[in-house]
Amino acid sequence: MRRVVITGAGTINALGRDVATTLEAMREGRCGISDLKMRDLERLAIRIGGQVHDYVPEDRWNRQQIALYDRFTQFALIAAEEAIQQSGLSFTGKLAARSGVVLGTAGGGLSTSDENYRTVYEEGKNRVHPFIVPKLMNNAAASHVSMEHNLKGPTFTVATACASSNHAMGQAFHMIRSGMSDVMLTGGSEAMLCFGGLKAWEGLRVMSKDACRPFSLNRNGMVQGEGAAMFVFEDYDHAKARGAEILAEVIGFAMTSDAADIVMPSKQGAARAIQGAMTDAQLNSDDVGYINAHGTGTAANDKTECAAVADVFGHHADDLMISSTKSMHGHLIGGTGAVELLACIMALRDGVIAPTIGYEEPDPECALDVVPNEARDAKVDVVLSNAFAFGGLNAVLALRKFA
Repeated sequence: MRRVVITGAGTINALGRDVATTLEAMREGRCGISDLKMRDLERLAIRIGGQVHDYVPEDRWNRQQIALYDRFTQFALIAAEEAIQQSGLSFTGKLAARSGVVLGTAGGGLSTSDENYRTVYEEGKNRVHPFIVPKLMNNAAASHVSMEHNLKGPTFTVATACASSNHAMGQAFHMIRSGMSDVMLTGGSEAMLCFGGLKAWEGLRVMSKDACRPFSLNRNGMVQGEGAAMFVFEDYDHAKARGAEILAEVIGFAMTSDAADIVMPSKQGAARAIQGAMTDAQLNSDDVGYINAHGTGTAANDKTECAAVADVFGHHADDLMISSTKSMHGHLIGGTGAVELLACIMALRDGVIAPTIGYEEPDPECALDVVPNEARDAKVDVVLSNAFAFGGLNAVLALRKFA
């Protein structure tokens, strides 16, 4: 099996509109969660989120493009462009045919759906734009990234709620490792911060009105975010031959299903995914130095995840660092694992562990080193990135420092 490395990264999210700004914010423990700005805000009980403020599509796209690009597609294109520029790749000929896109998203073009439901039901109009279907479909972002960059290989979208990005990146990893592809653009994008999207999430009663405080005893729910992160996954020999800068190596992946409950997480399912990624990567417990937690800030997730980590790592769990960057950028749902992978790369390359901000009170059921409130300098060689979704779907990636 071939080795898989990361040679490019790009992002846009509430913390920054590129990777450098985002990582700087993570190092500083900056909070990107703020008051939302949107139509009919007064009808919402939840009025905060990790929103990309002052983003004006018309500054970047023409009218014809905006007619085709939902907000989640725009975010994916922005992140993909940065990632490809960093990689230095140009997709022509044989390489184009052996390169593709796997993107994670849960809601797809939810903003487009929301706007057009208003048009039909609220305004009473009988016609909508003829491109609404290609604009709102979940595969739109992956398709537009492939068209923009001439990626002619396997291209599709994964929709597994909050694990979508990790599932997508895991599939990209498998495709390169197996020899199916040489390069894959992968990651996730989400833009659920619209009235209908937030109103639906309000119904679950898992949202916080003031802050995201993962692992803190006084946490009171998750906070939604938006944005995208994309990565260039590449066959190591291909990257080495062209002298590419390598950000990290992807060494393992596992996915499991709880087969138990549509919303309540399972310690056993999460533990099997964590252990599976370590087994796939041929790791021992003491090889892992940092875990980027799913860490939503809900009581059910945080306790279950900590219990799963304790089960897998045993006494070594006390030596692990585990943090949730959702406390800073919010929960990007289908795009969240991709943005969180940036923190994993920062830990490996820069020796900086992103903090869990908003941490105020220790929880006896989350008695791990959650890197509270301030980033930490620490040398780690192997990291894990957890994602656990509604539907009981779990996906864990393992990465190693490239030397």
